[in-house]
Amino acid sequence: MRVRSSLFVAAIAAVISAAAPAQAETVVRYGISMADVPLTTGQPDRGAGGYQFTGYTIYDPLVAWEMDVADRPGKLIPGLATEWKVDDTDKTKWRFTLRKGVKFHDGSDFNADAVIWNLDKVLNEKAPQFDKRQSAQVKTRLPSVASYAKIDDGTVEITTKNVDSFFPYQMLWFLVSSPAQYEKVGKDWDKFASQPSGTGPFKLTKLVPRELAELSKNPDYWDKKRIPKADKLVLVPMPEALTRTNALLAGQVDLIETPAPDAVPQLKGAGMKIVDNVTPHVWNYHLSVLPGSPWTDVRLRKALNLAIDRDAVVALMNGLAKPAIGQVDPSSPWFGKPTFKIKYDLAEAKKLVKEAGYGPDKPLKATFIIANGGTGQMLSLPINEFLQQSFKEIGVEVEFKVVELEVLYTAWRKGAADDSMKGITSNNIAYVTSDPLYAIVRFFHSGQIAPVGVNWGGYKNPKVDALIDEAKNTFDPKKQDELLAEAHAQIVDDAVLVWVVHDTNPHALSPKVKKFVQAQHWFQDLTTIGMD
Repeated sequence: MRVRSSLFVAAIAAVISAAAPAQAETVVRYGISMADVPLTTGQPDRGAGGYQFTGYTIYDPLVAWEMDVADRPGKLIPGLATEWKVDDTDKTKWRFTLRKGVKFHDGSDFNADAVIWNLDKVLNEKAPQFDKRQSAQVKTRLPSVASYAKIDDGTVEITTKNVDSFFPYQMLWFLVSSPAQYEKVGKDWDKFASQPSGTGPFKLTKLVPRELAELSKNPDYWDKKRIPKADKLVLVPMPEALTRTNALLAGQVDLIETPAPDAVPQLKGAGMKIVDNVTPHVWNYHLSVLPGSPWTDVRLRKALNLAIDRDAVVALMNGLAKPAIGQVDPSSPWFGKPTFKIKYDLAEAKKLVKEAGYGPDKPLKATFIIANGGTGQMLSLPINEFLQQSFKEIGVEVEFKVVELEVLYTAWRKGAADDSMKGITSNNIAYVTSDPLYAIVRFFHSGQIAPVGVNWGGYKNPKVDALIDEAKNTFDPKKQDELLAEAHAQIVDDAVLVWVVHDTNPHALSPKVKKFVQAQHWFQDLTTIGMD
């Protein structure tokens, strides 16, 4: 395996070298855990991880996330909107005051018309610029949007379907691309992909699908705090952890995400720095609770949670993970006080399986859809294989349907009830849990059942719905936290998911990399990377 990976590293060396500039520029070569460069047209594909690579580099959102701090969780901050507020007389209406003087990379102006054009791009199927591919990435992330309108050149109003105090968090995912550039390339999103224009801190200067994306510093970027430290950033897709690790050791890249855990001592011995942080992100199985699924029985759902030795999974990751006993960490204000205590209890797990009518002599057979790897999936296949053996011990035999990550995302958005999911009763996408919307609302409210949202398994609990609805209707942060904590406790008691570990989002850095702020988020700000 090492020989094959080394040959791959050698093969990509020429490609990476070709992207290196002739003059004395600082170039960062980054090995990313994806099979391809995420979509570059404005709304990245390949999940939340794609936003750090071709999202917040080339583009900006109206509402941004604070990503330049490592010692505490970030917060919502102004992006292309300098402020946003809800109408006191009609709390379904939100007004966004737009930043003045911002230019797209092509020199055209950012304004309210551009915002409306971009909302149509992903939400209005009748708009000439509607892009089905971009819409697929972001439509489920904007479930509250009912309508939108330009008030004047510097103001946009968005109306939500219902009162939703968490709505600004949805706007983190909406990125703005240039209408003028779209016209210039012949109204062709495929052509736009290789010649994109956003307002972000980087410009895309070279794209070779499945090989590299070269991002060059935008010296005229409106936020002077986020002018990139490096002149160029070369993203190199390397889906295999061992390939990335070998590339770093060979000096072919300068940093990588998710190094091979068993190679950490070797990396440290070679002078590499391992950086990780508290990360609101959970590796889980999202179970179907639709009629016909075995997981409609809460005893079986609890049994799966109790069958896992999470400390062993952390050891498999060489310490680069943390046991998960719920959707969020117990330190979160949203954890609450669940009565079902998730732990490793094989005897209790076997007992519950037997009560449900199964066991080693009469195994329950199920099929889970999983990814072969990708950002956020950690060591996808080794962890899944470990858990497969764990479940077998209690009389549950799991077979895996292994697909590429973007295929898994498509299946996830369709939901467990879709015809394509026939025979499959769980998916395995690791979830971002950084804010109320992402931690609780979109996965567990019955109004978010796929394909409307990403409540993949069809979970419905009137108590949870009522708590979430009340939280969305209050603008008091303390009361929101209390309601979400109560909802989370019920979700854990219902064992809706099989929670395994929280990621720590590890990166390995060459000694040449002197600056890198790793935020407590799945979003990372690549403008912070600085070389020797």
